[in-house]
Amino acid sequence: MTGGFELRGRRREQDTLDRLLRDVRDGRSRVLVLRGEPGAGKTALLDYLVERAPGGRVTRTAGVEPESEIAYAALQQLCAPLMDRLERLPEPQRGALSVAFGLIPGDPPGALLVGLAVLGLLAEAAARQPLVCVVDDAQWIDRMSEVVLTFVARRLDAESVALVLAARSPGDEQLFAGLPELRVDGLPDADARALLDTVLTGPVDARVRDRIVAETRGNPLALIELPRGLTATQLAFGFGARSATPLMGRVEEGFQRRIAALPADTRRLVLTAAVEPIGDVTLLWRALDRLGIGPEAVAPAEAAELMELGTRVRFRHPLVRSAAWRSAGAAQLREAHAALAEVTDAGKDPDRRAWHRAHAAVGPDEEVAGELERSADRAMARGGRSAAASFLQRATELTADPGRRAGLALAAAHARFAAGSPALVPDLLAAAELGPLDVLQRAGLERLRAQVTLALDPGRGAGPPLLAAALRLRSLDAAMARETYLSALGAAVHAGRLGGDLRRTAEAARAVPAGQDAVGLLLTGLTRWSLEGYAPSVPVLRRALEALTANEDPGLLWLAGPVAHEVWQEATWLRLTERAIDVARSTGALSLLPTALVFRAGALVFAGRFADASDLLDEADSLERATGLAAHPSAQLTLAAYRGRELPALELIEATVKDAEARGEGRLLGLAGYAKAALFNGLGRYSAALEAAREATGYEDLAVFNWTLGELVEAAARAGEPAVAALARERLRERTAAAGTDWALGVQDVADALAGPPEQAERHYRDAVERLSAGRLGLPLARARLLYGEWLRRENRRGDARTQLHTAHQAFTAMGAEGFAERAGRELAATGESVRKRSPGAPEELTPQELQIARLARAGRTNPEIGAVMFISPRTVEWHLRKIFIKLGIGSRRELRAALPDR
Repeated sequence: MTGGFELRGRRREQDTLDRLLRDVRDGRSRVLVLRGEPGAGKTALLDYLVERAPGGRVTRTAGVEPESEIAYAALQQLCAPLMDRLERLPEPQRGALSVAFGLIPGDPPGALLVGLAVLGLLAEAAARQPLVCVVDDAQWIDRMSEVVLTFVARRLDAESVALVLAARSPGDEQLFAGLPELRVDGLPDADARALLDTVLTGPVDARVRDRIVAETRGNPLALIELPRGLTATQLAFGFGARSATPLMGRVEEGFQRRIAALPADTRRLVLTAAVEPIGDVTLLWRALDRLGIGPEAVAPAEAAELMELGTRVRFRHPLVRSAAWRSAGAAQLREAHAALAEVTDAGKDPDRRAWHRAHAAVGPDEEVAGELERSADRAMARGGRSAAASFLQRATELTADPGRRAGLALAAAHARFAAGSPALVPDLLAAAELGPLDVLQRAGLERLRAQVTLALDPGRGAGPPLLAAALRLRSLDAAMARETYLSALGAAVHAGRLGGDLRRTAEAARAVPAGQDAVGLLLTGLTRWSLEGYAPSVPVLRRALEALTANEDPGLLWLAGPVAHEVWQEATWLRLTERAIDVARSTGALSLLPTALVFRAGALVFAGRFADASDLLDEADSLERATGLAAHPSAQLTLAAYRGRELPALELIEATVKDAEARGEGRLLGLAGYAKAALFNGLGRYSAALEAAREATGYEDLAVFNWTLGELVEAAARAGEPAVAALARERLRERTAAAGTDWALGVQDVADALAGPPEQAERHYRDAVERLSAGRLGLPLARARLLYGEWLRRENRRGDARTQLHTAHQAFTAMGAEGFAERAGRELAATGESVRKRSPGAPEELTPQELQIARLARAGRTNPEIGAVMFISPRTVEWHLRKIFIKLGIGSRRELRAALPDR
């Protein structure tokens, strides 16, 4: 199916690939995933693509099952021909890629930083000529390569790069999910019959031909290989029962029969080639020499069309490799691995040597187990936690010492958890429990088991195991105990009204000695907040936030963000969330970035920067699709509520409530209630807002209760429930007085104006506007102006009302707070002023991505700096800027300041 690449029955697929190449030659980048069952012809289509790419640079790799646990193995092979451009990358990208590929020592690089480096490397390689990157058998590439390639695929735009991957289907449909796909199905009936006729040399019964075409469903490999398993009699007369074996199983059985018919030395050659994962012909010949196998053994394998030995080893199909494994006995497999281990350079490739030695071992082997441990250390240093876990797991199997085996199993469990595979941890913990762990190890094991519970089910069931683990650690490791108590408290806070048992957890945590670091202060503050009430907790929580702002670890953001707005620390909240994104991006902390993006987006909603918040949430969504790391819906809820589009907002709120109830996340229920109250207050539907706020304030959720009390005051005052408003106002005062910030006191002034003595209302409104104007939170300021303007209109002071209402309307419109903008517009109309609707914010012609790029360029960022922030290549930034200049009718960056409005 390769001659001249006029592939039979593949005109549609070839046309798609031809269009892809034309786009790449025209300066655009394209990504495509070929999906089809084994033998459908995906590799042949990749060969066609490569042959049709003259004038372009081609780099190619293929997933191999034995390599699937070696971190960055596939990525390194794909990038190897491009490493001459490495020096053109900026630091820390250059260093991250060098460490990931084991070229230099260093701290483990984050996957995002490696992804940025690969994106830059591809762009640099394509600067002079188009680049075609091909990945075959992508279902077998290692996890880290998969993560990075998914990230790169989502960011390619205008670099003249094609990235085409082939993956088996059915299989893991989440692999490269969301990328453009081309289904490679069986051949049409006529083409299938024509292909079958090319391999049938004798008489064939028509019923046999029909049966082969029907059973193969047009699969080219099966059409070629299945007839080889039929005798001339069966082909001519149609004898033989139908097989219950699946189609690809029958094809593999055919390969096994052909291997079995080979001379003994040829069978050993095929097996040795099958367990050597990278197709290195020189290495293979050295191993064969060790086995006493000469060159004459190759010819029978090539004559049987099983494999070719050229510059690389190439099998007819990956099924040949698996057929060779299945055909061999355990002793034969060990012999092949042992030969490969002996000829693999321990200095240049110690990890493959250790892996081969591990598979050659007959029983426990402490020396090999030690090698595997060292390989695990190297994998961790490259950021390959999954690979490290695999090395440690195999080392566990090869050590006879029960204590060492338990320690290795526990280390493997920690590595699996760090690699983002919590579901694989319990079996390793069970293995570790069988050994003689010391008291601290056993306590650490229970802690890890509790963390796995939190990761897999973060609702009501997550807190108790963490609390039990913390109790065990209290007398063993105070620092670890504090961290675990804090996790347990956080889990209880998030479970909230759905059974978090917050008080019991806090009482237990109070017994641990207080620390003065960020963890200790946060633990003490939240313990006081839980047991003593709001006011006693505020001073300690403030100190905790001060410690966190000096700490470069964003891992506590999941609690620090809510705490900052619980105590109304506006500047700290904004600074913490901004720095967390910077740290997560600069270090490539993949697991932390979604949380950082969401909390920053939530802060930007209150700052009135809806477009920026939306950009961050889009980025978090892209990360979730690329990596499976889910982002918390908190900022999505608040943004949807304040945008004021009722139907989509309610759909999101209802879906969140259903999900929160199923998982036992009570705090999320409170947040959904707050969002509903804010939505309906914006729409002027005060009775509905009152109902939502009443329900949400039934439990004092961290960083939700405060906000919702404000909504309750407004809704009750407008809905004719003054007693409810007055009570909510006093409950709010207990908190705002203790916090004492301009933000807190400004919010209290609004509540006092709405529900306090009428003769003091104007003073409170003026104080609210003054206090909230001192900060950077545009949303509460605009709401204060709106309420003040509404009060002035009801006092029949139309001129004064127009001033406040007009300012509020402009602010809401610029933000994109449509519900509140319409409410302000109605009030303005009631004063006799006509309201002209206009589009919010930035020029309509720019997409959200273009707007973000334009703002960064306006701020003086260079193309590489913009690319690093937005996870795109500098060439893509340049391409977008050209489009932006055309849309805005300008010719340079200097003109962006005048062309773009202030936020």
